[in-house]
Amino acid sequence: MTDQQQAPSPDPDGEAPDRPLTLAVLRHLVREDWKGLPGDTLVVLSRDASGNFFSPFSTYSHSRYAPTLSELVGDIFPLPEELKADQSLRELYGDRIPDTALPALVLYPLG
Repeated sequence: MTDQQQAPSPDPDGEAPDRPLTLAVLRHLVREDWKGLPGDTLVVLSRDASGNFFSPFSTYSHSRYAPTLSELVGDIFPLPEELKADQSLRELYGDRIPDTALPALVLYPLG
């Protein structure tokens, strides 16, 4: 979810979400930040806002993913701990999160 999006690299100017994620930063994330995630964690690629499908990645979040009409398209939902901590998320999602929602690492393109 957006409140858990994280910058992929140190950000002295506060602009990391607007910087492309490089291979070096991706390697660091896999080796350090994501090393504790289970091996079966889904990696979900989010479509870019302008619909051109070829934007560099810049941020990520830990969420849940559930397929909608096919295995190739789905929706992102907050984690249980996010729902527990945030009343507004509970009100927004209520009982709408399907049982099929699995933990996922969501990669977001530059916006």
